[in-house]
Amino acid sequence: MSHQLRARPQGERQGYLPRILQLVAGPEVEQVRSAKSRLRADAADAKVVNVLSPLASRDLVVVGAGIVGASVAYHAARAGATVTLVDAGLPGAGVTADSFAWVGASGLRKGPAAGLRATATAEYHRLGAELPGLPVTWSGSLSWTREDSAPDAGPGQTIVDAATVATLEPTLRQPPEWAVWAPGDGAVDSVGVTERLVAGARTHGARVHLDTPVTAVRRDTAGRIAGVETAAGPLSGATVVLAAGVATAALGAPLGVRVPVEPSPCPLFRLRAPAGLVRTVVNTEDFDLRQVAADRLIAAADSPERTLAAVRSTFHGAGSVEFLSTRLGVRPMPADGEPIVGPVAEVPGLYLAVMHSAVTLAAAVGRLVARELVDGTVESALSGCRPGRF
Repeated sequence: MSHQLRARPQGERQGYLPRILQLVAGPEVEQVRSAKSRLRADAADAKVVNVLSPLASRDLVVVGAGIVGASVAYHAARAGATVTLVDAGLPGAGVTADSFAWVGASGLRKGPAAGLRATATAEYHRLGAELPGLPVTWSGSLSWTREDSAPDAGPGQTIVDAATVATLEPTLRQPPEWAVWAPGDGAVDSVGVTERLVAGARTHGARVHLDTPVTAVRRDTAGRIAGVETAAGPLSGATVVLAAGVATAALGAPLGVRVPVEPSPCPLFRLRAPAGLVRTVVNTEDFDLRQVAADRLIAAADSPERTLAAVRSTFHGAGSVEFLSTRLGVRPMPADGEPIVGPVAEVPGLYLAVMHSAVTLAAAVGRLVARELVDGTVESALSGCRPGRF
C-alpha cells in the first residue's frame, strides 16, 4: 500500500483492503430539479426556505443510532421535534465503534464537503458546551512522512522542527526533521459521544427503540412517507431519516431509491502500551496512532504485525507493547467519497444522511439536518452533498 501524508483527518484511512460488493443496484434516481433561482442564501445564516422539502416536519423517525443518526435525533429533539430513534442494536455499536475517530478542521480542503469539514472542531466544541463532559480529547495532531522537504502548512497548521516534535512527543526515538502540527485537532470516544447524544435526545423527549431492526420504510396511499416497519411493529412518522450506514442502500431500494454507497472495510488495532507513550494523534506512513487509555493504544493501519513492529521501533519504552485485537468495521463509502445528505424528491418525506467520515462530520451534520427538517430551511453548507447529484 502506498502512503501519503494526510494533512487533515479523514476519520480512517482509505484502501486498507479492496472494496467489497456494491450494495444495491436499484433504478437510477432522477436528478433533483435545480432550485438555484429560489435558493438565495441569507448572508447572516446561509439559509432559505426549503424548496426541496416544502413542508417542515416535526414528526421524525431516525433509522440508525450510530453517531450520525444519534446526532440528528439529538438536534431535532432539542429543536422541538417529535423524534423516534430506532436501531437494530445499541448506540454506536456498528461501524461507529470501529472508527479511529480523529476530529480536525485544519489543512487545505477541497470538494463539496470542504466547508463542513472546516467546521468540524468548532461544532464539537459547541456540542461539548451543550453536553458537558462529552468524551473529546483536544490533543492536537502530528503528521510526517519520510520525504526530505516539508509541505506548505494549511489553515490551522504549523510546520515544526525536530526539537518541537520531541517536546510534543517526548518518547520518539528519532523525531523527524519536520512535521505538520495541528494544535486544534482532537479525537473522540465515538461510542461515548453517541451514547451521550442518545441520552440528550431522550432528555428532549425522543423515543428510543434499540435492538429493533427496521424491515421496511412505510408509505401512505398518496406515496408519502408514513414511518417504518420493524420487527416489533410499525413506527409512525411524517419524515424518515435513513442514517443506517451501509444498510441505507438496502432500505432505499424497495422505494426505487438508489443510494450509491459501498461497504469499505476499515481495520482498527488495539494495543496494550505503557501510560503516556503517545500524547497526540500521530499520523505517519506506517499508522494513525493515539492513546485511548492509560494502557491502551488504537491504530489504523495495514496489518497488525507491521503496526506492532512500527510502534516498537518508533517510540522509546515501546518494547512491551502488545497486540490485543483487531476490529474490522465496514464504513459506508459514497461512490464519489462525499456525504449524501438531503431529501429525496421522488419520495416525499424521505431524507438521507450517510457519509464518510461520519465521526468527523456528525456534530455539524446533525445540527444542519435538524434545521432543514424542523425549520424547513435549506442549509447551503449541504448543497454539494445532495442525493440528486448521482
